[in-house]
Amino acid sequence: MKKRYVLSAVGAVGAGIASYYLVDSNNRHKLKKIAKNSAKKVNRVFENAGVPDQSSEQELDQLENSKMVSEGSQFGVQYYNEKKKENTSNHQQNIQ
Repeated sequence: MKKRYVLSAVGAVGAGIASYYLVDSNNRHKLKKIAKNSAKKVNRVFENAGVPDQSSEQELDQLENSKMVSEGSQFGVQYYNEKKKENTSNHQQNIQ
């Protein structure tokens, strides 16, 4: 019972601090820029998962994925293909 109140209080304090921080337009701009860069990186990582051995990037995750594929694992490639298929079908439904 007390844990719920503590978590609610922590959440309220966190929301207050975030509100105070985001009052300044420069801080809002910085946060938007960080979010946009993070989204680009996630998308890039996802796209690289579909072609692990053909990527020009040498990040640790990409190298590990390439190693797993060379050992016979197709998890990254299958996941990429499934998500790409879902995105394509969702996009086509949105057009209609």
